[in-house]
Amino acid sequence: MAIAAAVVLAAHAAATTTGVPTIPCTDVIGQAKTPRDSGYRVVFGVVSAPPARLMQVVATGERPWAYWRKAGLVVRAGGSNVAVSVPRAWRSRAAVMWGSSGPVPALRIAACPSPAGVWNAYAGGFLIRTRRECVPLTFTVAGRSKTIRFGVGGACR
Repeated sequence: MAIAAAVVLAAHAAATTTGVPTIPCTDVIGQAKTPRDSGYRVVFGVVSAPPARLMQVVATGERPWAYWRKAGLVVRAGGSNVAVSVPRAWRSRAAVMWGSSGPVPALRIAACPSPAGVWNAYAGGFLIRTRRECVPLTFTVAGRSKTIRFGVGGACR
């Protein structure tokens, strides 16, 4: 748990820019065999988002993001850029980080020119102020947007 908190804190210290970071292809940590492993949900056939319920949050001991939940993000290679954002009304309650972004309210995953059919995985997850939140995230791909919820620390009600 101390390692996870240290990673969150280091990334938090590095996330001081105001722009939306673009996560480069060099941040890919591996490939998934299928986009639906472990309850992951496919959005627009391009994004494989974490399951609806994400238990086992870790206390960071820091503010503003007192809790962390690791959850990778998987993106189909060769497609469009993928934008991920926390809705404005939620930005004081939740942040995300994937790849080298650090905690941010929004990020963009670059389209990576891997072979067709490859699903690229990115390390990261959710940061929240309280032990349990029902976090909405908006995924935008090629001009289409969809918001889905994540029960971080418990199920959404």
